[in-house]
Amino acid sequence: MAHFAPQAAADLIGSGLLSFPVTHFTATHAFDEEPYRAHCDYMLGHAITGIFPAGGTGEFFSLMPDEVERVVRAAAEVTAGRVPVIAGCGYGTAQAVDLAQRAKNAGADALLLLPAYLVNATQEGLAARIEAVCRATDLGVIVYNRDNGIVTEDTLARLCERNPNLVGFKDGVGDIELMMRIYAKLGDRLTYVGGLPTAETFAPAYLEMGVTTYSSAIFNFMPEWALRFYAAVRARDHGRIMSGLRDFVMPYLAIRNRGTGYAVSIVKAGVRSIGRDAGPVRAPLTDLLPAEQEALDALIAANRDALA
Repeated sequence: MAHFAPQAAADLIGSGLLSFPVTHFTATHAFDEEPYRAHCDYMLGHAITGIFPAGGTGEFFSLMPDEVERVVRAAAEVTAGRVPVIAGCGYGTAQAVDLAQRAKNAGADALLLLPAYLVNATQEGLAARIEAVCRATDLGVIVYNRDNGIVTEDTLARLCERNPNLVGFKDGVGDIELMMRIYAKLGDRLTYVGGLPTAETFAPAYLEMGVTTYSSAIFNFMPEWALRFYAAVRARDHGRIMSGLRDFVMPYLAIRNRGTGYAVSIVKAGVRSIGRDAGPVRAPLTDLLPAEQEALDALIAANRDALA
């Protein structure tokens, strides 16, 4: 059962930092529920305003529908109404509708609608898919603009007119003009979430376009640092922002960019660095090489208390 109505969830989401828990797997790549629950509880011990189980960092793309439901239910039970639980949702329209209904049954408060698999589509087709998900449940829906699922401001405005539970927009494109057009047209009708990996890199610029929050993957392993960096962004503290970017984020990106698909793998490696191992990533992703893990371990150790 949802604890937050759509607009209440959106308002809270926009007021603070968000994060995606990684999904824990055993050595044989089965969902490892107990350490996953413990990790969600660890994250919720810090001041986030929303948690996204089975999102991109949680390897949504590798989970079976039954696993998505299990992951969301575990996160919702641990969260117990402390903050909104926003479940990953995606694939084709019928699959997305099914996952939306599963998420509601599992106790989610809202949905993050990821792009459909593989295909490109017209604005009319993208709108029809989003509307089908909005009408499948009464949960709040956040549209994730990314890759092959990019909607324009006019499409989004028409969807907002017809679907009051469409309450959020997450940008994973990085098209500044499009983001500005969307914000100029829709203003406070939506809550805006930064969704470019790694989100801290873009947060200062996006704040000026109404994007008051972002999903921090770094929060999985450096929650205090992530909150301090977010506070600096909201305060427009240029000195602290640049210190965080220069000392941690840029070297982190240099490690991430050594391998294709490392945007997820490096987060699991970070969790491993602090002694909360979440297991391997599922293929086709690959884990960091030992030397890369060592470099990340040293970087985290040198920066965990930074920005204080």
